[in-house]
Amino acid sequence: MTTLADTWGINKAQFWLRGLRPERTVEHDSAAGFWNVYGYPEVLEVLSDPATFSSNTQRLVPEAAGFQEGNLVRMDPPQHHKLRKLVSHAFTPKVVANLEPRIAALTGELLDAVNDRTELVADLAYPLPVIVIAELLGVPSSDRGLFKQWVDAMFANSNRFSLKERSKEQEEYLAKAMEQVRQLTDYLGEHVRERRRAPREDLLGKLVAAEVDGARLTDAEVVNFGMVLLVAGHITTTMLLGNTVLCLDAHPEQFAKVRADRSLVPATIEESLRYFSPFAALSRVTNREVELAGAQIPADELLLLWIAAANRDPRQFTDPDVFDIERDPNPQIGFGRGIHFCLGAPLARLEGRVALNILLDRFPNLRTDPANGPEFMPSPNMTGVRKLPLLL
Repeated sequence: MTTLADTWGINKAQFWLRGLRPERTVEHDSAAGFWNVYGYPEVLEVLSDPATFSSNTQRLVPEAAGFQEGNLVRMDPPQHHKLRKLVSHAFTPKVVANLEPRIAALTGELLDAVNDRTELVADLAYPLPVIVIAELLGVPSSDRGLFKQWVDAMFANSNRFSLKERSKEQEEYLAKAMEQVRQLTDYLGEHVRERRRAPREDLLGKLVAAEVDGARLTDAEVVNFGMVLLVAGHITTTMLLGNTVLCLDAHPEQFAKVRADRSLVPATIEESLRYFSPFAALSRVTNREVELAGAQIPADELLLLWIAAANRDPRQFTDPDVFDIERDPNPQIGFGRGIHFCLGAPLARLEGRVALNILLDRFPNLRTDPANGPEFMPSPNMTGVRKLPLLL
């Protein structure tokens, strides 16, 4: 049976996109040196217990240790709560809702530049969220070409991660990725130092001025914090918007429902997040020996939580391989769960809803180009289009 994943050339490691199920919901990969967690309840159990399953996975990956300080994604309580609180005000429902006119105007401006065809990622799905997050942070959105260069290099590897022996190709990729991260942190570092000289009211400026336990954040903390916001603040929306349009195009009966009833757009976005979860995997490390789904896992072991596979778990979702925009309930975990639930989820949902509605308003006949198919991210840890040519 040929699946959409096969047709579109999605990384073969993502077996759940091909209607396959794992033999065990928790299994040890001895060759790579970590544990894979595929099941929905098992993933939820891990995400709900930060005391046992730490986010500080960089202690097992020495190459990334320099980017731990201020990295919200890799923090545990209580420090995580303190730093998250510093920026949570920027993503409250009211603040995000107030961004809707700007998002709509940007979408219109970007679509004004296209004619009878478009490459959705380059023309809209990438620039829209990166301009929004850059404006919030206070860095020039005109530098988005640089951001794309750095971020693309971070996720260019098509091989599975390994804690053990790595191939020459993997070592070269890791070295290149770390160099791109350094270039991004150097770039943000210049902006942080400028904020110290001349305070501003953008997010970077507020982080520079903020105090935690009576002490200001260091430059490294602000830079790494800003990097997480910049990268995570756009890449999910980029993949989400492209994936949603592609899924609708591949399911004409679902597309017809959305065209006829725009109130289905939010539910369509939720189903897209389940069906093609942009960030396919999260990582945790055990603080103590623990049993999970009958597997005895020692302390200081790395776990990859395959939320994309969990979103296809038949124990949780009826007909999990069917794209159904009217699925109800739909407790998808594409944005994670627990204390690390994606801070920017309300913004990503808003950007997706606004952009999809405007796309359908302007181009009711938009469709994929049969002579020029989509191209997916090569990484097994991500599921998202990086090129999507459309006819309008």
